[in-house]
Amino acid sequence: MPHRHTVPPRAGRPSGMRSDRHEPDHLRVEPATAHLAGSTPAPTGATPSHLSATVPHPTPAQQLSSPAPDPVGTRSIWRRRTLLRLVGASAIGIPAVAALAACAEDDTVHAPDPLAAQEVLARADAAAATAAIALAPQSNAALNTIATERTAHADALRTEIDRVIGVYGDGTTPVHRTASLTVPGPDGSPVPASEVETAAAQPATVAQLRDQLVRSQQSAAALARTESGYRAGLLASISAACATQAGVLLT
Repeated sequence: MPHRHTVPPRAGRPSGMRSDRHEPDHLRVEPATAHLAGSTPAPTGATPSHLSATVPHPTPAQQLSSPAPDPVGTRSIWRRRTLLRLVGASAIGIPAVAALAACAEDDTVHAPDPLAAQEVLARADAAAATAAIALAPQSNAALNTIATERTAHADALRTEIDRVIGVYGDGTTPVHRTASLTVPGPDGSPVPASEVETAAAQPATVAQLRDQLVRSQQSAAALARTESGYRAGLLASISAACATQAGVLLT
């Protein structure tokens, strides 16, 4: 009988059997170079899940060839974001600046407050009473009382005028342009307020001061009939005080 030569048996396999047949799937290992060369990976069912989930580590060549972060591109992104924030802030800030500029450039001329003329008369009477002391030192006490009371009247009128105009949160008064102010003159006709203030600084006799107080009393009483509430009461009180000063203190 002719002698048949067989392939030398391997460890763990019967003699004459092919090494790639009937090999369990969990013992079959795909070479790592197949994945690196771009070959198609084995189907999911070909290997167990604990082997198919293993990701091969990159080789040193792959680590060297991976792109580094681009600092120039990162800085460019930050520049764009900063620019967008600045544009957004400008869009909000421009209307606010425009509103402030409109308030600062308000050229509206308002009519004078009705109490403004009474304030001018009160300060003029106080100045005239002080100046009259030089001509009538014997009436020093009465003239000082008149000057003090009329100054208090002027301050009360100014407080009410400022209240109507209003104040800012920090206590400052807004710009409030008004037309030229006129006050009743000696003959009853309106005259510029500056003329009355200038004349009040000149020394006057007691008789001249008395006539001036009478005109102030009549003017305050006439205006009180056109006002209401606190303003009407303030003007009535001023009118009564002027009548007392002219009829009692200077007699």
